[in-house]
Amino acid sequence: MKKDIHPKYYKDCTVTCVCGNSFLTGATVKEIKVELCSKCHPFYTGKQKLVDTARRVEKFSAKLAAKEKISPKVKGKKIKKAARAEQKAKKEVVVKTKDIKKIAQVTLTKKK
Repeated sequence: MKKDIHPKYYKDCTVTCVCGNSFLTGATVKEIKVELCSKCHPFYTGKQKLVDTARRVEKFSAKLAAKEKISPKVKGKKIKKAARAEQKAKKEVVVKTKDIKKIAQVTLTKKK
């Protein structure tokens, strides 16, 4: 590291919230004052209210329910790929047996 270009790092920086909660952390400043912390933020305390004016939550729930209803019927890519390979193998066997029959008929007609 180059000297005299990095700020001083304080290992015992005190973070103080408006609600009275404080804790220690590391930072480039000695003291930090914040308005919200994990003790008073509505998301962490469970007091958060969802305001849904555009019905987005209901729309998402409906899409999720429709997907779960359809999902047992939908096959994955690997299953579809294996099924296609199986069908292709069956077609190749049928084509080969037809070719063998044609060759056998041609050779029989040439011998006569």
